Amino acid sequence: MQLSGSCHCQKIQFSVTSRTPYPFMLCYCTLCRKTAGSGGYAINLLGYNRTLFVNGRKHIRIYQATINGSTSEAHRHFCGFCGSGLWIWDSRWPELVHPFASAIDTKLPRTPAYVHIMLQFAPEWVERPQQNSTNQLFNGYPDTSIENWHQAHGLYEE
Repeated sequence: MQLSGSCHCQKIQFSVTSRTPYPFMLCYCTLCRKTAGSGGYAINLLGYNRTLFVNGRKHIRIYQATINGSTSEAHRHFCGFCGSGLWIWDSRWPELVHPFASAIDTKLPRTPAYVHIMLQFAPEWVERPQQNSTNQLFNGYPDTSIENWHQAHGLYEE
């Protein structure tokens, strides 16, 4: 699926191809929540870096967090004008890019289930979901990847 996205001020537009367009994984970690989250979490998708096309690249700024005294490998791209979070690229997985669902303008498919991760970092004001057939809860990261989740649910686009 071809995804198109942009920042709020429209100085940056981008597109990327994804085989995993369902916004199913909600991350409550402090970093995601504070740099791109709303509602107490952020939702990252998965795209292929070789298909990333960017218009307005000169307006992009990059943030690399310091975690436990070390600089993170994750490059969080955002608009230098309006501050909108756009995507994450990580040198450990250079073939991938993770756009924030909040930056995507393309109509995304409605997910049949949610995976809530890093709940140990959720602030008290966030209502914690209940574990059930549509919500899986994890205090850390689950063992399954974005691609594996889509495949297990019959949603992976070939």
